Amino acid sequence: MGTERSKDIKEAVRGLYSELAKQHASSCCGSSPSESSSCGCGCSGTGTRAQMLYSRGELESIAANIPSLGCGNPIALSELQEGEVVLDLGSGGGLDCFLAAKRVGPQGRVIGLDMTPEMIRLARANAEQLSLGNVEFRLGEMEHMPVDSDSVDVVISNCVVNLSTDKDAVFREAYRALKPGGRICVSDIVTHGELPQSVRDDLVQWAGCVAGALKEDDYLERIRSAGFVGLEKQDAVLDRNKGDAARAVGAPIASITVKAYKPK
Repeated sequence: MGTERSKDIKEAVRGLYSELAKQHASSCCGSSPSESSSCGCGCSGTGTRAQMLYSRGELESIAANIPSLGCGNPIALSELQEGEVVLDLGSGGGLDCFLAAKRVGPQGRVIGLDMTPEMIRLARANAEQLSLGNVEFRLGEMEHMPVDSDSVDVVISNCVVNLSTDKDAVFREAYRALKPGGRICVSDIVTHGELPQSVRDDLVQWAGCVAGALKEDDYLERIRSAGFVGLEKQDAVLDRNKGDAARAVGAPIASITVKAYKPK
């Protein structure tokens, strides 16, 4: 993909999520599930959509109205342990970071990475409200992570890698950041068919987590090509598969959660 085209996509994505951060005070996209389901990758606080992805216990553990922009629950498959260091790619308002922080405890640490300044400010404000001292948020891009090599135990991400125009770079960077024996656990949107070129060319569809989605086999192969082994996959088919988005692009859209390991 050309440099200018990649830049245009990145700006479209950043623009949408900047607006979502600003709209958080009004429950991100609106007060009803129908309004929030059309926003980004599926935006909600601790309401109906979040309840589809997270357990009651998880949501009650943070007891805050933090927007969920994800399509899955990478925390559920990540098997976080006390004392571990976690890196969240595309951390948004911080929901997954805060859930991870509860699991790794005060001896652990969570780093949230996001390329949108407004999201970083929102996440930092949420962390202060929750009085979580083991979470930090860094402004940066997942293709060039401001993280030391071999420094984290777990990389998580929730419906974000599909937004990148260079997914191979994202998985290579995740591999670099992980300690030997560390693991990646990502939830993301994939397709089970070819997307029309008109969709691939649509900046709105890119920002909405559709145009950048890969076919499932391609997505998994890119993880393996980065050097990861022991891949495990769970399907989490969302209601969007039956909605307008799937019909409009002419190919089934699904959510998967994948875990894989960096060799020791």
